[in-house]
Amino acid sequence: MSDLLNKKCIPCEGGVLPFDISEIHKYQKKVEGWDIFKDEKKVFFLNKKFNFKNFLESQNFINRVGEISEDEGHHPDISFGWGYAEIKITTHAIEGLSENDFILAAKIDQLINV
Repeated sequence: MSDLLNKKCIPCEGGVLPFDISEIHKYQKKVEGWDIFKDEKKVFFLNKKFNFKNFLESQNFINRVGEISEDEGHHPDISFGWGYAEIKITTHAIEGLSENDFILAAKIDQLINV
């Protein structure tokens, strides 16, 4: 994971291909606990659920995720409530996964592992 933590998300306006399944699996090994799913449009995304003791811990975590997302210029879909937060990451501009998604996942994980 450490190599991803040292990288910065690169703005993506499209025009590049999303990772194929072999590339996805290669990068998935670098981020622990993130699942790979396809949505109804067959677009791959990363997904992870985090558990907390109460609503305030969930909210504080999400606020920190928001700060990282702004710093990286890469924004996940987030849902949260009492005792949980769920993060969904994909690169919308290319309708799939890119290195940016795994960089963001690694940086989100670091919030929990600190």
